[in-house]
Amino acid sequence: MTIRTTTSRPLDNPPIPVQGKIAAAWTSLMFFVIYIDYFHLYQPGAIDQIRGGRIFEFDISGTLLTIFVVVIGIPALMIMLSMTLPARVNRATNLAAASLCIPLMVFNAAGASWDWASFYALSIGIEVLILAYILRSAWAWPRTDSVQAGRDATELEEDLRQDLRR
Repeated sequence: MTIRTTTSRPLDNPPIPVQGKIAAAWTSLMFFVIYIDYFHLYQPGAIDQIRGGRIFEFDISGTLLTIFVVVIGIPALMIMLSMTLPARVNRATNLAAASLCIPLMVFNAAGASWDWASFYALSIGIEVLILAYILRSAWAWPRTDSVQAGRDATELEEDLRQDLRR
């Protein structure tokens, strides 16, 4: 019998940029919304209602489907925008988009019966929790110390000058 005697080294836990955290949260929200919409189809009569041309209390129309595209398009775009926009615009865009999405997610309970209250309460609760994380992350976006950044740039320039003299 062999006994392992090697000690494990602690795992490295490098910091994750705010942009990555927020993009991951938007991705998580997208997957969750898609699955919740899919699970909704398991409710008795849901597919028959869709075949009959209605979703909840609304007639299926080009306008309704356009609204659905906008609702799901916001998180889809925010995944990309969270990774590509400059910090100041990124922060503002995430604050605005997450704030806009909260009432949209809560509206998903429209037309739901009390028989499904736990399903909607839990799903909307998780969606709002993810959006609250996005809001908190964007609100608490780390700031750089401009004096420190200026000093670092000056030191870098001095190092480059010394390297060129050699």
